Amino acid sequence: MEAAEGVSAATPTEEMNGAGNLMDFLDEPFPDVSTYEDFHTIDWLREKSRDTDRHRKITSKSKESLWELIKSLLDAWSGWVVMLLIGLLSGTLAGVIDLAVDWMTDLKEGVCLSAFWYSHEQCCWTSNETTFDDRDKCPQWQKWAELMTGHAEGAGAYVLNYFLYILWALLFSFLAVSLVRVFAPYACGSGIPEIKTILSGFIIRGYLGKWTLLIKTVTLVLAVSSGLSLGKEGPLVHVACCCGNLFCSLFSKYSKNEGKRREVLSAAAAAGVSVAFGAPIGGVLFSLEEVSYYFPLKTLWRSFFAALVAAFTLRSINPFGNSRLVLFYVEYHTPWYMAELVPFILLGVFGGLWGTLFIRANIAWCRRRKTTQLGKYPVLEVIAVTGITALLAYPNPYTRRSTSELISELFNDCGALESSQLCDYVNNPNMSRPVDDIPDRPAGPGVYNALWQLTLALIFKIVITIFTFGMKIPSGLFIPSMAVGAIAGRIVGIAVEQMAYHHHDWIIFKNWCRPGADCVTPGLYAMVGAAACLGGVTRMTVSLVVIMFELTGGLEYIVPLMAAAVTSKWVADAFGKEGIYESHILLNGYPYLDVRDEFTHRTLATDVMRPRRNDPPLAVLTQDSTTVEDVETLIKDTDYNGFPVVVSRESERLIGFVQRRDLTLAIKNARQKQDGVVSSSVVYFTEDAPQLPASNPQPLKLRRILNLSPFTVTDHTPMETVVDIFRKLGLRQCLVTRSGRLLGIITKKDVLRHMAQMMNQDPESIMFN
Repeated sequence: MEAAEGVSAATPTEEMNGAGNLMDFLDEPFPDVSTYEDFHTIDWLREKSRDTDRHRKITSKSKESLWELIKSLLDAWSGWVVMLLIGLLSGTLAGVIDLAVDWMTDLKEGVCLSAFWYSHEQCCWTSNETTFDDRDKCPQWQKWAELMTGHAEGAGAYVLNYFLYILWALLFSFLAVSLVRVFAPYACGSGIPEIKTILSGFIIRGYLGKWTLLIKTVTLVLAVSSGLSLGKEGPLVHVACCCGNLFCSLFSKYSKNEGKRREVLSAAAAAGVSVAFGAPIGGVLFSLEEVSYYFPLKTLWRSFFAALVAAFTLRSINPFGNSRLVLFYVEYHTPWYMAELVPFILLGVFGGLWGTLFIRANIAWCRRRKTTQLGKYPVLEVIAVTGITALLAYPNPYTRRSTSELISELFNDCGALESSQLCDYVNNPNMSRPVDDIPDRPAGPGVYNALWQLTLALIFKIVITIFTFGMKIPSGLFIPSMAVGAIAGRIVGIAVEQMAYHHHDWIIFKNWCRPGADCVTPGLYAMVGAAACLGGVTRMTVSLVVIMFELTGGLEYIVPLMAAAVTSKWVADAFGKEGIYESHILLNGYPYLDVRDEFTHRTLATDVMRPRRNDPPLAVLTQDSTTVEDVETLIKDTDYNGFPVVVSRESERLIGFVQRRDLTLAIKNARQKQDGVVSSSVVYFTEDAPQLPASNPQPLKLRRILNLSPFTVTDHTPMETVVDIFRKLGLRQCLVTRSGRLLGIITKKDVLRHMAQMMNQDPESIMFN
């Protein structure tokens, strides 16, 4: 009895000395407690409650002294400071990328003698010998053949220019793929599928790191300049998110909380689209509609601010020299008419069909790359595709130039001063109208010639983009998709324009198109086609329309754009719900629970939970009878993320849940910092220490790391509800109980597997935890 009393008397002091030390130690947050392993999912609820605790602590401390008050104000402002920094850096990088791409694209064809760092356009701006009609020709700019042989024209000069064009393209793409391969393997591709996955709570270490940022910026310039059928818009979102991650590490509020970090990354994605298209509001909507998983109102305002700063920075750099944020700014002078909705909707149908064709073909090709020998030779693949692209692109003037310039020309309306082939109409000699409002005219030989070249360019772009997207270089999809749509739209626009001119007495044209009037704007059709194709591939709607009218300044044309975007989404959705980014997420097996997927099957939690019938029993810890050695053995023998804690193995009543990583670190620290903790020490999760014989070594209290309110459902909860809970609360796992007794566990991976099985897909395609 005395001995027992002695023990019980000693217990509180032991607890004070031993476990107390550990608790003090855990109070100063140990660097790795509550952080996550690579390729694991974060626990949103836990991150949110940790941030609330942190906030409460700062608020209570701020009343103590002036210094603490200043610290709390700095903490409150840190979010806006991060947004400002992201906007400034991503705007600067986008401006530098635009200028470098401009120069290097022109470098494939020639060089500026007065200053080699000038692009073709800048070179001829500074020249005094340039005339308005021949604004592309000036003595300072020489093609390579003219520089080397002295002859500008002739077959020999053409062949030499052709050869050097291919050589430069191969050099650029080889440099790009080599840099990605050696320094930052994560810098390849568009980056949007991975960013969607990261924003949904998955951890991919290094994906948003400093090396990735540096290499992605450099290789993006090289890849776009090589003339491959890819854009810089998607990768710019990745670059902006890398900037966001970089600045998060400066503030502990964001660096130590994965949930808060994702709020910053959502805003960074908005800044990325803002500088990619010069569309700040479109960027915010893109982040909200397309990439973000959790988007509170506070993030909306901050995204808006980051997008504003980024757009302002890009405008200060003025990379296009036209005082606009974008290359494609257009001004149309004629309104559109109701009858034109028919061709606009047809362009929407084309966009939906192209989107479906592209997604299926590209995913089939990427799957082939993953599963065959092809994937082992990324450098060879890039060189081969670049060689074929350059070989086929050079002869056609529409594919030789950069895709952005091509889209810009297709969007343009034919003014009186246009020198493009597309504007070679037969002029009426006695035309005396203001310059702005040129009536519809019959097409001249130049237009028919351009139509042939555009048709070939369309086929070429459709085929080559399928093989380009997904290679081991930075590659965006927005610009190639827009190019396909713009070419198709311009062809349709010219066809409608000529029909209206030659058959103005037809009933469809009679009401709105009189002879001698300017009825049809082919450039508008190109714009609508571009929106339709981009919508068909990405399945964006609201953000797409806003991006398009911010991009072109065509505010009057919202209705045609909306009609085309909605039609393309309907048509594409009829063949499959996933856009290109969701398809790549599925292909890579990322654990992404799409909010838009509907789960309509009538299964219950008990059908999905583990352990199943023939499985070994669930690995659990008891509240006060497990030893340190038992815990260490359990951690060594299993790879679970955490363990439920029960009263005892007989009763199986649930007490809480403890994370594997916290358990490992707590035991490791206790062994280092606390005397008397040995393998046979009892681990307890209760408030009071268990009654133990005096001879027992000192027990170890780990209540601090126990989650006392784990999320639980009963075994008869419909899976529809469980899936909804996982989506909306961002859970990692959920325990299944009946009348307080633990029955099993459902993890996010189990939910994804079950959904894949229900959709008759391979459940093992979900690779990561």
